[in-house]
Amino acid sequence: MQDRIEKITSVLDKNKAECIEVFDLKEKNYFVDYAIIASSLGQKHTVALLDHLKKDLKPEENFNFVDESGDWVVIDLGDILIHIMTPEYRVKYDMESFLSGLRDGKEGDTL
Repeated sequence: MQDRIEKITSVLDKNKAECIEVFDLKEKNYFVDYAIIASSLGQKHTVALLDHLKKDLKPEENFNFVDESGDWVVIDLGDILIHIMTPEYRVKYDMESFLSGLRDGKEGDTL
């Protein structure tokens, strides 16, 4: 699993994603084991990062579902969920607080 996480974060990093964070949620009440959040430089960059992930991770990874808009892309790999957001969306939706609350056992405090 750690190799998969490192490969994903490496692809994001080498393609100029910013503020990459990994959340270990294995022992928590969440539907994936890991969540990864990264910031893009803008809408076109968000879509470009998705394309880089598809190119560099397939065929090893199975992209179960991709929800794509210019400002936010969510990629479901089954046990890993990847969020790529523009900086504005990242601030607006503050997924870090939600996922940190899950990770730290404070689910009730984040809802």
